[in-house]
Amino acid sequence: MTNLDRFRRERSAEWDELGGLVRNARQRPQRLGAAGVRRLGATYRAAAADLALARQRWPGDPTTVGLEELVGRARHLVYASERRRDSVRDFFATGYWRLVRERTRMVMLCWALMLVPAALMAVWATTDPPAAAGLLPGEYQAVGDHAGGDLGLPVGAQAALAGQILTNNIQVSFLAFAAGIAAGVGTAVVLAYNGVIIGGVAGLAAAAGRPGPFVELVAPHGVLELSVITVAGMAGMTIGWALVEPGRRARRVAVPLAARTGAAIVLGTAPWFVVAGLVEGFVTPTGLGPGPAVVFGVALGAVYWGLVVWRGRPEAVRLQRRARALARR
Repeated sequence: MTNLDRFRRERSAEWDELGGLVRNARQRPQRLGAAGVRRLGATYRAAAADLALARQRWPGDPTTVGLEELVGRARHLVYASERRRDSVRDFFATGYWRLVRERTRMVMLCWALMLVPAALMAVWATTDPPAAAGLLPGEYQAVGDHAGGDLGLPVGAQAALAGQILTNNIQVSFLAFAAGIAAGVGTAVVLAYNGVIIGGVAGLAAAAGRPGPFVELVAPHGVLELSVITVAGMAGMTIGWALVEPGRRARRVAVPLAARTGAAIVLGTAPWFVVAGLVEGFVTPTGLGPGPAVVFGVALGAVYWGLVVWRGRPEAVRLQRRARALARR
């Protein structure tokens, strides 16, 4: 007997009980009575914990898909009294972060799709700048010129370059999400090409003897920007995976569901571009210096990923901690 078979055998009775409570409630939990409502909450929390485990170990399996549907039907009963504004608040407080954390492997794949081409391009641009520059858009090629001020650009044009990079990254994020409809291949191409641009510009700056000014220009907001690009790419991959492997659902059902999930991820990510823009506008021009710029950028990125780890905890874990806190009062 496999681990999945044992898991299903040991937990299916409680899942069936939760399903029966949901059916008996008929969208009105008060029909269950006080004891039934308490049991509904207990079985829901247990099923949510089982779902978190199933998503980690057996993503896409019919058992996991069935659990997702069951927990989804029960959730609105457990939280039936919440107002819509509370739902919006909860999405930005926990829901968004949970969507990102639940897809850790896909996030890591998107990081690799962007950073591996970036590293290869940086090496090439450092060793053969003229050839590598030919692959970059014209507005970035001046970074490798030996004439002029820092980064081969007039001082005023450096701020314009930073803003251009920010705008490009915003466009890349939405394109990476939308391109997921091409079975994820479009998203992979967008991420890889963006990595080529990043690595190429960094390599040209290093080859021209200007790595410090480049780091000072992009590091304060660069780590956060690359993070949200990666997450937007993950949202696109979510759509692509539903198209390739819809699981137990028909593709006409799985793909729209994945698209709504992906759109929610992009919506939750959008405010962080505002944060990156504020950093680019008010922190980068202060001239921190390469070292402090890297420290600031890494710290800002750590805040984002720290929230993924903290606020993205599985719902069952949060409910258990909340119950323990209430019990101590």
